[in-house]
Amino acid sequence: MRAARGFTLIEMLVVLAMLGVLASAARPLLELAAQRSREHELRQGLRTLREALDAYKRGVEAGHILQGADGSGYPPGLQVLVDGVPDAKAPDGRRLYLLRRLPRDPFAPAGLPAADTWGLRAYDSPPGEPRAGKDVFDVFSRSERTALDGSKLKDW
Repeated sequence: MRAARGFTLIEMLVVLAMLGVLASAARPLLELAAQRSREHELRQGLRTLREALDAYKRGVEAGHILQGADGSGYPPGLQVLVDGVPDAKAPDGRRLYLLRRLPRDPFAPAGLPAADTWGLRAYDSPPGEPRAGKDVFDVFSRSERTALDGSKLKDW
């Protein structure tokens, strides 16, 4: 008579327990990697928007973008950076485009349009209490979450 080959119930339970321990150890690492990825995306989005805002300001200073007498030299909204502005020095009326698309804040709710995911700071608002106004001097994340380094995302 040949002995039946296979795993016993005890062996199967031990293997399942070991897999459970490995999975529970891997989950925090996956969450950490996801958080790090979203923080990197936030840094990239902030850098892109701030560079576009500075390029708009340089365009005003160079005379390529017209502004009102009471203007600060910064755009009235984020969508202007994508829609473009007429080049005042171009005889053919071409437009200056400063962004291809608006980046999203990765920590904002998914249903919001990209322009509504960012907090806006006007030129005349203090750094400690940013508020929106007639122009966009700076952008920040509206998230109240804490970053991996311990800082608040909205302070970046």
